[in-house]
Amino acid sequence: MTKQQKHVMCRSCHAHCGLVVDFEDGLPTATHGDKDNPAFAGFSCIKGRRLVNHHTLPSRLLSSKKRGPDGQHYDIHWQDAAAEMAEKLQGIIAEHGPDSVAMYIGTFGYNNLNAHAYSLALMDAMGSSMKFTSVTIDQPGKGIALSCHGPWLAGPYRVDEWDGLMLVGTNPVISMNGGLGMNPAKRLFDARKRGMELIVFDLRKTESDKEVDIYLQCRPGEDPLILGAIAKIILEEARYNKSFVDAEVEGLDALKATLAPFDPGKVAAHAGIDSEQLVKAAHMLSGWKRGSISVGTGPNMSGFGNATEYLNLALTSLMGHWRQAGEVKQNSGVFITPAPAIAASPGPMPAWGFGRKMRVRDLEESASGLPTGALADEILTPGEGQIKALICLGGNPMLAWPDQIKTYEAMQALDLLVCFDPRMSKTCELADYIIAPKLHYEIKGCTAAPELFGMFGAGWGFEGPYGQVSDPILDVPEGSDLCEEYQFIHRVATEMNKTLNVKSFALFGDPQEQDRQATPVPPGETPDPMASWSISLRGSPVAISDAFDDPEAHRGKMFDRPPTTVEPKPDDWQGKLDIGNPSMLAELEEISQRLAQSDSLDDQDYPFRMISRRINEVLNSSWHEDPVQSKRVGHHPAFIHPDDLADLGLSDGQVVEIESARAMISCVAKAASEVRPGCVAIPHSWGTSPNEKEDPLGQGGNTGRLSFSDRDFDRRTGIPRMSSIPIRVRAAAAG
Repeated sequence: MTKQQKHVMCRSCHAHCGLVVDFEDGLPTATHGDKDNPAFAGFSCIKGRRLVNHHTLPSRLLSSKKRGPDGQHYDIHWQDAAAEMAEKLQGIIAEHGPDSVAMYIGTFGYNNLNAHAYSLALMDAMGSSMKFTSVTIDQPGKGIALSCHGPWLAGPYRVDEWDGLMLVGTNPVISMNGGLGMNPAKRLFDARKRGMELIVFDLRKTESDKEVDIYLQCRPGEDPLILGAIAKIILEEARYNKSFVDAEVEGLDALKATLAPFDPGKVAAHAGIDSEQLVKAAHMLSGWKRGSISVGTGPNMSGFGNATEYLNLALTSLMGHWRQAGEVKQNSGVFITPAPAIAASPGPMPAWGFGRKMRVRDLEESASGLPTGALADEILTPGEGQIKALICLGGNPMLAWPDQIKTYEAMQALDLLVCFDPRMSKTCELADYIIAPKLHYEIKGCTAAPELFGMFGAGWGFEGPYGQVSDPILDVPEGSDLCEEYQFIHRVATEMNKTLNVKSFALFGDPQEQDRQATPVPPGETPDPMASWSISLRGSPVAISDAFDDPEAHRGKMFDRPPTTVEPKPDDWQGKLDIGNPSMLAELEEISQRLAQSDSLDDQDYPFRMISRRINEVLNSSWHEDPVQSKRVGHHPAFIHPDDLADLGLSDGQVVEIESARAMISCVAKAASEVRPGCVAIPHSWGTSPNEKEDPLGQGGNTGRLSFSDRDFDRRTGIPRMSSIPIRVRAAAAG
């Protein structure tokens, strides 16, 4: 028996953990975290450890598919699919114009920057500006808030430097979404051991707050009120960093005046928390010399995400929790060029008013991108500018978008729907073409994506100059007909006789330099994977080709990149951080009016709130058919406090119906004492399509079906309320 180990990176989520795959006689037998990896130190989750199994699951597509006249899908060679797709796109553009073609890039599209770069180039080549992403249905408040507030070029402090951390509706130990960086459980343990303080306000106790100094289990959707009250206390008691604010911040008086109604006692009563604990949290945060606040998906999906994220940045600036001149940044960039390390801000940037206008709800492009929440309506609304074709790269709109009922209508209304997906997703079932790609361990890859996400804020990306590359460690299945996404995209461009000007993600922070260094890829022979990655990361601090030539990089390494010393602000520098943006203050004024209103939790018709969540055992939107993972989560759970179950006459494991003003879904009730009473926590992106009978003992119901895309939506990003949705709960009908 021949045994071998191969190093690879996980691409199950944006973290890209370092893994080791055990082989016996050429076949993979086990996957585990790489304990020698300098960034992850052996960390892995079950989703990553089961990643290799996706390659051999019976549900995997081994050939691209085309919908026939009978509605069934049949095999088609991917090159033939590209030729037919190109012809259809040309016809649609000729009749309806280039903006009749839209692209949606989902999570897995972001995880493959090579395919992402080529996809954007194809849209540019066709002349279409209709590029949508999952950002505007996930955490769009981050882009809006950063633009209104302005970035700090030297960046924030990292977890090893924090005196304290505040988590706002986020669970980084499970989601890996900011707050604690890579290997989050160990980072949290080490930080707490050295004395870092931890404040959490969340609707349920999570894996990230087992040991916490202050825990505020607030009512859903009240995050901006609580942050506003904390900021008010710090301002009125002059607990902020006066020297930093005087030198680098504007808008102090305007913010203070706007926060006047945010009385801690009234806020605590409205949010259902203890007022003394709220004041204690403000005092604790104000005592941190270096600290961080991390806001998660939940607050962004619950309404007023822009204001919540803006208050996060305002509090950070009030306390001066930004890296200062003379201090050292350990990460000077590997595959992504960082911003210049200057202890200054260029000031606010336009957050909207510069890009594509939508035809519906007076929405437009913002700093977070085009509003995906409006995309279904843009497909369904007739007239000039109607979207007729949609290309989905690494996303599953039928399960991920809000208002699943309208999304289903939109997918059926398209003249052309194309999905890149390795399995028959709910969106693929409606598609005209399904392009079956090679999977994670059959292609080259690198850690550019998580490094890019480091621009989101503290706790994202890598602490130091870490990078890893991966060569294929598995052959494609015998008899399969698979391609890489970028290869298919270039083939489509070739069939359309168009040159792709591929912009480098390594230069993402400098759009002008991206344009200047874009690489033309003409019709004809497609670049090989190494050449293609070199194009997608052109100008990176470490050349991607050099990284692939480095044996240590295949195991994950800290590259020999010198730390960066933060430069002082030049004497003639004008920019300042803005904590008094008029639009954000207007949102805060609107939020303050809620203190005088009754809450919908008191609604007799819909007395509960549905809150979205992730779970550790499976990805929310795909591969639930893995046998090991399905043993742990065999059905779609609705987590409900035991007292609520008792009051409703329900029992653990019983099938329940969850109904909103929009629709009803079915799940299996699971007693969960960690969930706040009055809330029902349900994993999002599960379920069936609206035309199918629900399967509560399997895939359960889709939480997107409970939401309206055209009600209670953010005026800047278009995101409707996707969490904190008023609902009622009852036992499912017999049978």
